[in-house]
Amino acid sequence: MAVTHGHGNPKWTRDETILALDLYFDCEGHMPSSSDERVKELSDLLRSFPHHSLTARKESFRNADGVAFKLQNLRKIATGKGLGNTSKMDRQVWEDLGHNQKRTKELASLIRSGITLIEGIKEEETESVVFQEGKVVTEAHLRRERSRNIRKRLLDQRKKLGPLVCELCNCDSSAVSSKFEEAMFEAHHIQPLATSGERTTKLDDVALLCANCHRFIHKAIADKKRWLSVSEARSIILVDNDA
Repeated sequence: MAVTHGHGNPKWTRDETILALDLYFDCEGHMPSSSDERVKELSDLLRSFPHHSLTARKESFRNADGVAFKLQNLRKIATGKGLGNTSKMDRQVWEDLGHNQKRTKELASLIRSGITLIEGIKEEETESVVFQEGKVVTEAHLRRERSRNIRKRLLDQRKKLGPLVCELCNCDSSAVSSKFEEAMFEAHHIQPLATSGERTTKLDDVALLCANCHRFIHKAIADKKRWLSVSEARSIILVDNDA
């Protein structure tokens, strides 16, 4: 379950803070009150967040007063003025996005669309690895990668070329019964959802990785806080092996 504080409400996630920062930018320095329609709209959206389905039943959870307070926290970081009760997450998001309003708007749009896609997911069901864009975009990306259609198309294409081969570690299926060889491999999107958006996935957008390397590259992406190409991930493996 989510970590709680205050009145039993969970700490703001990266996703939620990005949405708040997006609204902060839209306000152009004029801090809205809790009665502002934009604040109430964001409050309603945050209360629908899939990771907080149980907590959202509490009246105090992400209410309009809380959203207005969060905007003041962001203002404090941005200008040095306003309330001083800023969180580590507030400061991290500002450091990453505080000088990039366009990128903030892009991520906020992806988060909003992702909420509908993963509606109903519970906190304990999410992956331990979370990309820099936040849990909602991470989960939407993972669900896209798990698409049976794109994986089947990729496997069918690669089978025509010979044994299936992991593009990261180069292990192949030659020693595995043809009955089980497909179970070794997964599709990995070369471009993150946060870059490619919601367009239809093409085979050129995905790499074939063994299950182990797929988990590794996701872990490395989360650790480095940026997207890694397959070749970059391979170089990290080589360094680690030499250590």
